[in-house]
Amino acid sequence: MVLAESLELLKNQTLCVTYPDKRIFSGYDIKEVVSSGVFEGCSLVSNPSTLIPNPSLRCFCTNTTTVKRKSQVQYPLQFQEKSPQRNLIAVSCLLKKYGFPALELTNFLKKNRRLLNLDPAKIENSLKILLSLKPSQEFLVSMISSCPRVLEYDAIKKWEGCMRGFEEGSNLSSLAIRNILEVSMKFELDYDCVLGSLKCLKDLGVSDITLNKVLETHPMVITMSADKVRDSFEFVVDAFGIGNVEFDRILRVYPAVLVYGFQNKFKRLLDEFRALGFNMEVVKKQLLRDPRILAFEFGELSRCLELLKSLKCREAIKKDIFQDGAFKAGYEVKLRVDCLRNHGITLRDAYSVLWKEPRVILYSLDDVERKIEFLLHVMKFDIQCLVEVPEYLGVNFDKHILPRFKVIDHLRSIGGLGDEVGLRELIKPSRVKFYNLYVKPYPECESMYARFSRDTEARSQHPVGMWKLFIPQNNPKSRVDIMNIKSYMDSLA
Repeated sequence: MVLAESLELLKNQTLCVTYPDKRIFSGYDIKEVVSSGVFEGCSLVSNPSTLIPNPSLRCFCTNTTTVKRKSQVQYPLQFQEKSPQRNLIAVSCLLKKYGFPALELTNFLKKNRRLLNLDPAKIENSLKILLSLKPSQEFLVSMISSCPRVLEYDAIKKWEGCMRGFEEGSNLSSLAIRNILEVSMKFELDYDCVLGSLKCLKDLGVSDITLNKVLETHPMVITMSADKVRDSFEFVVDAFGIGNVEFDRILRVYPAVLVYGFQNKFKRLLDEFRALGFNMEVVKKQLLRDPRILAFEFGELSRCLELLKSLKCREAIKKDIFQDGAFKAGYEVKLRVDCLRNHGITLRDAYSVLWKEPRVILYSLDDVERKIEFLLHVMKFDIQCLVEVPEYLGVNFDKHILPRFKVIDHLRSIGGLGDEVGLRELIKPSRVKFYNLYVKPYPECESMYARFSRDTEARSQHPVGMWKLFIPQNNPKSRVDIMNIKSYMDSLA
């Protein structure tokens, strides 16, 4: 009876529906509420001024006992016409239709809820524009994932003509196009300025391969105006005395040469090279051989050369290090220092490793990387072990490191080691000592070590019969020589 009277009083009024889960939904017609049959567990109020506050529930209601019941309704009775929930299914189906992974769709929409406020028809138009730029599903998915704003039709429409106009004379990769759109929308760049910068690079003779390399690794170049791009180009050409073709190769290997503001750094580098006694011909030769020498920081080459001068090693090793000149030797030191630092070794320790073990400079970077990866992932040692045992990087991997590790790993698996063998005990001992300690007592290790294996045939160091060439010639003695020898012996008697 109470419910019927309440409905009669509120027949043509707006309702405020309060649920026990502490949410209030208002604006529903009484007829819709009655027909839905969701009264159980909720209270209906006609006049907000008569609401009674309930601090424990942090909401207003007329009957607090009814609010405490469990509600069977967890969501609003109906969605608004333009609510985000209405677009959820439409946007999800649209993205699935164009190849967006279903497993990633939930997290993607959760992070980009504003897409649910967009018109699905306009989103589809944006997807069609992206496919017209690069007809690839992989490009489309990566573009949407990295920059969801491209789904806004007003934002992508103005870039359609710009990208198509530039692609007429060049062949941009998918990553290059993605970087251009991502940077442009992030910094709200004017498409005329971006188009001017790209056309300036083409006018300077930059090839399509180089342009793609620049846009893939340093897309921030499009934030520079055409005048700044041209100034950077002219500075490098004049400072190092190179041509357009040579500049294209330098830009392909080291795209950061175009970054505006590097001119001051390059000037200081040139001054340092001259102070160290290198003329421009030497610098230009090294630049064309490897343009990454421009990545030198001011004072870095000086420190590398000081390290080389203070080396205490055999002259043969030092001669091999300086075989291609001091500039190239200093640059090789820098590359290996950077390699060690990338793996977590400090700058000071990296220089210390090279000073203690200069043979590292003679090994290629790929070989050094191979040794470090083997140390970390196979041998399970910490990178700091190289600071304590730098000799690990100075020995041959296939002849020294790998055979010894196989022997130790086998003995460890069968329990043949009394104490744990560290990196120092693995690398430091001589071949004979390591053989006597770990190989000789275990015949099955002979084939692993191979250096002193009994099955291995010993090869002579010299061809057979070569010793005859070292016998001194026996010159015939004349009569005069015999008389001289006799007279000399008589004098001694």
